[in-house]
Amino acid sequence: MSRPLNELARPNVIIEPLDKAHDRAAFSCGDKALDNYLKTQARQDIAKKVAVTFVLVPEGTKTIVGYYSLSSTSIRLDRLPSELAKKLPKYPDIPSTLLGRLAVDLHYRGKGYGEFLLVDALKKSYEQSDKIGSAVILVDAKNEAAQDFYERYGFIALPDLTGRLFLPMKTVERLFRA
Repeated sequence: MSRPLNELARPNVIIEPLDKAHDRAAFSCGDKALDNYLKTQARQDIAKKVAVTFVLVPEGTKTIVGYYSLSSTSIRLDRLPSELAKKLPKYPDIPSTLLGRLAVDLHYRGKGYGEFLLVDALKKSYEQSDKIGSAVILVDAKNEAAQDFYERYGFIALPDLTGRLFLPMKTVERLFRA
């Protein structure tokens, strides 16, 4: 992280699960796929227990500053770097958490909200890994800028999987146990 986690507290905003009262129509991050997901698919995924979406809103409002989604997934053990794979059970598939989407509205860019959302997603993923096993957090970077963003926070590109990055849960554990 570029700043200590305790410096990321933002008293004027909160992160909460997406619900039907949130103003999804006004959200625009500049990426049509990310905008459409929030506007048309996220609530359906929540209802079907496919993914959970969390939104960042100013306290007392339903205006969405940014959002991210989390879901359970797995990755083939042989897709992970050998130095990590040798520390894991020799199962064909390793349980993982997918940080499926992360976006910040264009009006709020450049203010650290992306980092704030990422830290919250990592914390929730870590906390859940004690209840539902998850050895790594996976993310699919949509483009080079997104990949650079995740790499700044320690995510590692997976060989042979363009745009897919991972962060070992042990690394995340050190962030929150420090």
